Amino acid sequence: MKGIVPIQERIRKLKVDRDAVILVHNYQPGDVQDMGDFVGDSLGLSRQAGQTDAEVILFCGVHFMAETAKIISPQKRVIVPDLNAGCPMANMVTVRELREMKGKHPDAVVVTYVNSSAAVKAESDVCCTSANAVKVVASVPEDREVLFVPDRNLGDYVARQLGRRLILWNGYCPTHQRVLPDHVRAAKRKHPDALVVVHPECVAETIGLADHVGSTTGILRFCARSDAREFIIGTEVGILHRLRKENPGKTFHEASPLADCPNMKLTTLEKMLWSLEDLVYEVTVPEDIIARARRAIDRMLEIS
Repeated sequence: MKGIVPIQERIRKLKVDRDAVILVHNYQPGDVQDMGDFVGDSLGLSRQAGQTDAEVILFCGVHFMAETAKIISPQKRVIVPDLNAGCPMANMVTVRELREMKGKHPDAVVVTYVNSSAAVKAESDVCCTSANAVKVVASVPEDREVLFVPDRNLGDYVARQLGRRLILWNGYCPTHQRVLPDHVRAAKRKHPDALVVVHPECVAETIGLADHVGSTTGILRFCARSDAREFIIGTEVGILHRLRKENPGKTFHEASPLADCPNMKLTTLEKMLWSLEDLVYEVTVPEDIIARARRAIDRMLEIS
């Protein structure tokens, strides 16, 4: 109908009016990704949050990611389209529980996956992402214990890569936990020429079937550079949008349709518009938590 302005144009105009930047995670819905100024993984978006000159950061992901942006850029206003977009893995560790575990292992270095709350990061020695977890743990002297929080699957992968025993927190990503070896084998029977590429948040048995293991950025990079024309992707299905968009001559299959994070899919264009219109919903972090969590994040960025 004549005179109706598409929602994408309204968002772009509001972005300028609000002096905002839109950061979008690779697992977000495709139409949301298409609106991002930057689309990436946790590490890449953290860096963008620290480099932007915008006054407002509209973070399209889950809550811990927006908290991380606030920690890195405390002077910015960080808003999200939906405050209910949380992370089950991040909820599997609390400050009280972590302090109790630290009491049992007082000499351990606490390496915390960024998929955690700001308060848990503040209790940590160094953070990591799936892209740099091996490098971060390798930087810890071998005579020191490492308490790896909260993802047992990523921690197990790091331990096997380094041949090193880690104390693993009993947390996990429900979405990646659902990508089972049987799913991969079935996809491989259906697409025998496809390479299997999976995320290290998957269980060890699934990882063992992969031709390549990597973070979301690692997966994107591997598929772009590979001479193969067909891939089975074992991570949250949202990444397929970007893979297909950036590699039009290649074919991508999901390893499992169950790898669909409902929290990541809470973001919609309408919610992005409403958030920019009223500058809601703002994510805040107490100053003392910011200071302590920032040290753990800075150590990660120095290492990586």
